[in-house]
Amino acid sequence: MAESTPTLRQRLGGRSLYLVGMMGSGKSTTGRPLAERLGYGFVDADAVIEQVAGCSISEIFERDGEEEFRNLETQVLRSISERHSLVVATGGGIVTRSQNWGMMHQGIVIWLDVERGQLLQRLQKDASQRPLLMGSDPAETVDAILEERRPLYDEADLTVVIESETPEVVADGIIQLLPKLIKDPPKERPE
Repeated sequence: MAESTPTLRQRLGGRSLYLVGMMGSGKSTTGRPLAERLGYGFVDADAVIEQVAGCSISEIFERDGEEEFRNLETQVLRSISERHSLVVATGGGIVTRSQNWGMMHQGIVIWLDVERGQLLQRLQKDASQRPLLMGSDPAETVDAILEERRPLYDEADLTVVIESETPEVVADGIIQLLPKLIKDPPKERPE
């Protein structure tokens, strides 16, 4: 009898997927259809942070500063990483702390790398308040953040370059690429 090929979900074995990338790269909008296709739960880490803090991320930055926000972000990631079978949309700066990488690498880290011009366009259309873009020149700020974080994002297990694809198309692309990343345990040979 032929052995059935394990499904992608079975091959993932409960490992969570962590979406990283710049603000506006589509981590939340891609994460939802990706989770749906895998039969996984979806978690937006920033939404959990706001729930825990009882206020918006902008208010946390304003009231407590970036360092306190990053501490809270790490605590939230720690509790999320104790669960399995999740697609997690992380905050853009989660990659700046090495302990966060340790938690995310228990799963599979996917960098949504959006072309700079497209990223700026998305951020201009986005009505949400982005504390790191409150300065006088958002494009200059995006360039500085990208330059600082690009080597960190590059540590992801998988990089998906996005031009103008919809989140659903990006999710389908990730589904197609994931099997190449997963190492199956060796098949037992009959004696």
